[in-house]
Amino acid sequence: MRRQKRRTPFSIEVENLSHEGRGIGRLNGKTVFVSGALPGENVIARTVRRKSSFDEAIVEEIVEVSPDRINPACEHAGICGGCSLQHLGADRQIEHKNAVLFELLKHQSGIEPSYRLPALRGPLWGYRRKARLGVKYVPKKGGALVGFREKAAPYIADIQSCAVLDPAVGQQLMALRELINDLSIPNRIPQIEVAIGDVGVALVLRHLDAFALADLEALAAFQVQTSIGIYLQPDGEDSVHPLNSETTKLSYTVDGITIDFNPTDFTQVNGEMNRRMIDLVIEKLEIDGDDRVADLFCGLGNFSLPIAARAKSVMGAEGSVDLIKRARENAVRNSFGNASFVHADLAQSSGLAKLDMTGITKLLLDPPRTGADAIVKELDLKALQRIVYVSCNPVTLARDVKSIVNTQGFNFTCAGVMDMFPHTSHVESIAVFDRP
Repeated sequence: MRRQKRRTPFSIEVENLSHEGRGIGRLNGKTVFVSGALPGENVIARTVRRKSSFDEAIVEEIVEVSPDRINPACEHAGICGGCSLQHLGADRQIEHKNAVLFELLKHQSGIEPSYRLPALRGPLWGYRRKARLGVKYVPKKGGALVGFREKAAPYIADIQSCAVLDPAVGQQLMALRELINDLSIPNRIPQIEVAIGDVGVALVLRHLDAFALADLEALAAFQVQTSIGIYLQPDGEDSVHPLNSETTKLSYTVDGITIDFNPTDFTQVNGEMNRRMIDLVIEKLEIDGDDRVADLFCGLGNFSLPIAARAKSVMGAEGSVDLIKRARENAVRNSFGNASFVHADLAQSSGLAKLDMTGITKLLLDPPRTGADAIVKELDLKALQRIVYVSCNPVTLARDVKSIVNTQGFNFTCAGVMDMFPHTSHVESIAVFDRP
């Protein structure tokens, strides 16, 4: 087999920043995306991937430094792919995310809001409560590696801690490595899913072979020593189960309402930002005691239950049977008799047919990255007074804005960034639409 030639480093001037937070330059007329580079910098970079219309590269040396560059707070920022923008100051990160959101709205929808909301911001460090950590047993590096993948490489980064993960887990990576090294199947554990609430910290260990009795005893001892609940996943997501009866249950509180969840359930990654986001959504919905609100893509009831505390009624709809079940349980547990929940595939006409929108006055949309295309095209929303749309993907938001304004006849009132994932290129946003 011929050994691949090492790609020669090259010099490049960086002109712009891509939506993904990579520097953009041109080399011999071809666009190059350079991870770790900022506009105005001259860098020495190395190509990691070639495409027909562009190349991808990673910084090896910075020759001319941008005044916007800062020293990353995390010692692993140079290699770990968990964050992509630690070298850019927090205020500049917000400016970049604002630019991404409003450029996409302008160029892809052709429609801009009447005014822009100030960015909603929260904690910068130790904020991350949900994550999927890779695990790889590498004897040459001392055994198990636990963390995110390296930048521009498929390997698990060799890190000892994580500054953006909640410290309950972010400062326990070395302990996790030692735990896995001592198990009988250290090379058969490909990932660990992290889930953290206000009450409870959980790790879900995916294991490809059965644990020995001594392994289960070691896991139980780790659970006692760290107060981290251990869940096991021998197969698909349906196979997830607690290690034993002592495994901690998970919950968080918003607006005085306690929401229980399972470790594999979708919850917002940033607990403090979630509270601030709920406050903003409630403010923008302008709920009064006569409003009947629909919360589509309601999940566990994260927005539904705070809405129920203010509205005449709320109807939540969601495509996951398990999430609907827990949303109903959370409503009962918190004594909300005015909250109902419907299981419906909101991307399909058959699912939309299950929704009774009679009397609904206001609508909250919080879709996944694929957006709310079927809803804004197929449902008749013209009787609504206001729509609030929480988006985790500005591309699909821009697409849906066109339908909400041009088809449904709403005015695009305002929009703004919510910094749910500091130090990454992820753009969370909120948009508000009103009847003319």
